[in-house]
Order: sequence, then C-alpha cells, then structure tokens
Amino acid sequence: MLRKINSNDMGSSNLGWLRSKFHFSFADYYNPDNIQFGVLRVINDDLINPQTGFGTHPHKNMEIISYVVNGELTHGDSMGNQNTITRGQVQYMSAGTGVLHSEYNLGEDTSRFLQIWILPDKNGHTPSYGDFRFNWDDRKNTWLHMVSGKDRDSQITINQDANIYSLELQQGKEISFPVKEDRQAYLVQLEGTSIINGIELSDRDGMEIVEEDITINAEKTSHILLIEMKKA
Repeated sequence: MLRKINSNDMGSSNLGWLRSKFHFSFADYYNPDNIQFGVLRVINDDLINPQTGFGTHPHKNMEIISYVVNGELTHGDSMGNQNTITRGQVQYMSAGTGVLHSEYNLGEDTSRFLQIWILPDKNGHTPSYGDFRFNWDDRKNTWLHMVSGKDRDSQITINQDANIYSLELQQGKEISFPVKEDRQAYLVQLEGTSIINGIELSDRDGMEIVEEDITINAEKTSHILLIEMKKA
C-alpha cells in the first residue's frame, strides 16, 4: 500500500523567524486522522532564519532526531552538550526521563532541517545525546543507513525498532527499497522530483509505504529520507 501526502495538504505554520510544514498533527495543526504513522510521531520540515531558533525547553520519553537539509543547526542541552551540524548530518537525543535543550541557527543563511520524533520502546530511559557527521558522498545513488534500533549496525542507535536512511539519487538513476511483511516506511522527498512505483513526488512531499517494495526513478536529482519500522 502506497499513499502520497502532497506538501500542500500538510499542516503549516509561519512565525516569521520559523516556517514549518507538519507531516503529522503538531502545535496548532490537529488532524485526528493524522496523529502518527506507527511509532513515527512527528516530522516537521522547518525553515529557521539566521540568528534565531528554539530557546531552552523540555522533552520527555521521546527519541528525537534532527537531519539538516541546508544551513546549520546548533544543539545545546542540560547534559552539557553543545554541537553544530550541517547539510546531511544528524543529531540524536533520547529525552528519556527528561532533558532540557535548545536548537539555534547561528549561521548566516536560512537553515532547513527535519525534526523527527519517534516513540521509544518504553518510558524511563536515561537521557542521552549524540551526533554524526556523515560524508555526503556515502549516500550518492545508494542508501546510507544512519539510524537503527540497538540490534542493528548503524552509526546512531535509538530505543526503538526503526531505521532511518538517506539517499541522493542522480537524475536518470533508479534504486529499490524492500518494505517487507509486517513492516512499513515513511518517505520524504526533500529535494528534486522522483517517480515511486508510478507516483510522482516533488519537493517536501511525503509517502506512506506499507508492506510494499518500492522502486525510485529520479526525474531530477533527488534527496530523500526514509524511515522504516515495524507495522503498527
């Protein structure tokens, strides 16, 4: 089963310094038919103006992943971490029993990043933080496995049976991804245009995939993020 989510049909917000697309219900956007997709609770596609950002605020019992599309993002938290990531790089925080953090764009250009929240396998984990500066070329025309559950081999592990991949598929190239029985995936077309099993996706569109293998053809060079997990 495939279902395209057109970016024009998503929730949205414009606070001036922050402009967002909400793939799922978030903040003032509430759709009772679109709360989450399996354990995937939030994907916010955020644009943050230079020298602005999210001040210190709390989180609890959530696996939080930030993926930078353009610009830079600086994380700080009550555990003493402070690091900056740029295009194609990832920050991860397990909020667990509770943590305070902030996220700022301290650069000179608008920052675009995906804020991803995944429900943990249980409440009460010890809070933790990590980041990884992936080599951009490692995702060119191949799936880069960036995040996994703790029983899989990736650079970042989270407290849930879920995997996150990124891809830059050059124009005219084709690649497949298996979504097996009892599994599902959510795909975000970050940049470019692609045809997925006959369905066209453009910038900022999404797609739900349930127990169906996909083949992606890049009409224009395509930057894609895919989150694969157990079927709900």
